[in-house]
Amino acid sequence: MGSSGDVTKQVADCLLCIEMELRKLDMWAAERPPEEAFNSTEPFCIDTLAFTQWIQFVFLERMKLIVENGHPLPSVSGIAPMAEEYFRGLTVSGQGLIRELEAVDQLLSGS
Repeated sequence: MGSSGDVTKQVADCLLCIEMELRKLDMWAAERPPEEAFNSTEPFCIDTLAFTQWIQFVFLERMKLIVENGHPLPSVSGIAPMAEEYFRGLTVSGQGLIRELEAVDQLLSGS
């Protein structure tokens, strides 16, 4: 079993890979959505943001702050199933992104 520092480093690596996958898919947004888009009470801000925007502007930003500031990592994560559902309706394959999200889910959930 690795130390928490090892897990944090692995999570940090995954965050970079998630960003790279979003860029490969041409789903990395150049501009931040308006602030009111983040006031959603729905999971993943699904009513105000595209799922990939939520990954970029909510998940990645929060996780990077947690990692950079040495805060405890979340103990559970289940983003990959949402990604699978999101890409099910698209013609583009999000398998690379889904794999990276699965890796983060597993690291955070300790499995």
